[in-house]
Order: sequence, then C-alpha cells, then structure tokens
Amino acid sequence: MDASDAAPRGYIDPHSLREVWFHTGTACNLACPFCLEGSRPGDRRLERVSLDDVRPFVDEACALGVEKLAFTGGEPFLVRDLVPILAYALDRAPCLVLTNGVDAVAHRLPQLAPLRSKPHALSLRVSIDRLDEDSHDAGRGPGTWRKAWRSAQQLHAAGFRVSIARQLDPDEDAAAVDARYRAIGARFGLPPDFGITAFPDFGPPGATRDVPRITESCMTTHHTEATRRAFMCAYTKMVVRRRGRMRVYACTLVDDDPRFDQGGTLRESLGQRVLLEHHRCYACFRFGASCS
Repeated sequence: MDASDAAPRGYIDPHSLREVWFHTGTACNLACPFCLEGSRPGDRRLERVSLDDVRPFVDEACALGVEKLAFTGGEPFLVRDLVPILAYALDRAPCLVLTNGVDAVAHRLPQLAPLRSKPHALSLRVSIDRLDEDSHDAGRGPGTWRKAWRSAQQLHAAGFRVSIARQLDPDEDAAAVDARYRAIGARFGLPPDFGITAFPDFGPPGATRDVPRITESCMTTHHTEATRRAFMCAYTKMVVRRRGRMRVYACTLVDDDPRFDQGGTLRESLGQRVLLEHHRCYACFRFGASCS
C-alpha cells in the first residue's frame, strides 16, 4: 500500500448498473451496537420509504436494464408499505430483502404468500451473526438466534429462497465456518446449498477507522480489471430517503458520507467516478465485500 498522502486516490469508474438497493429506513426492532447503519427503534437517520417514494426509482432502474432490486434497513419488515413495494417491484425484476428475522418477519409472513405468484422471485437474507447462540444473542438480544433460524425455516417452507448473512472474522477458515452454518441450517430444514454471505466489521455510521490509504497504484498493483469490476460501486447504487428527499449514493456502505451522494435520480448518478476515500472502501479492497 502506498501510504503517501500525495499519491492519487484510488477510484472505481462504474461499468454498469446491475443492482439497485433501497434503504427502507434506519428504524429497527433491535439496537445492535455493531450495526453498520446505526439502526435502532425509532431511529430516523434515514427515513422510512413509501411506495410513492420507491416507485419512480423502480421504473427508472428497470428502464436502465437493472437485473435485481434489493431492500435493506433498519428492519424492512417494519415499513408499512414493504409488501406493496415488493408487489410492484416483483412485477418488474427479482428482489432481495435483508432482515434480522426477529418478530416482524413472522407477523408479515401471511402477507408475503401472494408474492409467490409474481413474475419474478423474492429472496430473503436473514442475519445470523454467529454460530454460537449465546455469542449471537449477546449482540442482538436474548432469543434472537433461535428466532432468526426459525424465520429462515418458515420462509423456506413458504417457498422463498433463503440465505444467511454472518459476521466475518479475520483469518478465519471460511469454508469450515460455512460448513458448520450448513449443519445448523439442516437442523432447521434449510437445503444444503443455501447461500451464506460473510461481512467484516464495518463500524457504525460516522466512525473513523485507521486504515491504509487506497491509491491508484494500489488498485493496479493489488487488483486486476476483473476484480475492480467486482467492487460494489462498479455496478450498484443505493437509494435512500433523507430529510424528505430521495437521494442516490454510490453503494450500500457509504450512505453516512455526503461525498458519495450522486444525485436525485439513477440517470444522474451514472458514470460518476467513485473515489475510494471512505474507510469502508478498504474492506472492499481487502475482502472483496459485496452485499449481492
């Protein structure tokens, strides 16, 4: 890594727009201290969205040829309009929803059933941070590990594709950890090939981390054209509602930094160079982090 402050900053020039993510708001039914969005009950750093907020961006995304729409939070299942939003979006593209799997999912499960008949598939990713129940519950609250697994079980039984999000530990044996997750998943009736996505610790919004500076030289020395094209900011955008306005950000990890606000429409955001100057960019540089 070139640590010189004078060295040109590394960057990504987006090559396509394959995915659009919608932040449904930072309100959540949990208050996890490690949450990368700082979500908690009643939080309004990012505001809850409505169908009227989301509809024009879904239309614009599909007109631009986007392959997938995704919804994150906070806890998306707390949003009143989530099911109407999904019903509208699933008429146009496959959708993914990220959820903590605690309480709100079970309450809305009967409303999801009609979505099975939509032209495109709905997938859900349930956050289960740790293999160990006590370690998971220490961060998310008593009983949340078991509730999350049961939600995954219920969603799979209802005919939806289910995957798991977990925390990534430095220098772990990822294959061994994933194998143990699959063994637990089998106990809850999940198929052996369910997806597992591992995330490093990104820190809460507004945090600063002492990470190496990513320079242009870093991006050519340590990355290839193929790996640069795999950075999230190369093919995704994130749509949020802040202070009553819908805004487009460069990716899902940088909505706490106004330097990554790329405008009020997806078309306006296209082709804008992304300087890798957020500390979370280093996680993508090092681990290849992806929310896909």
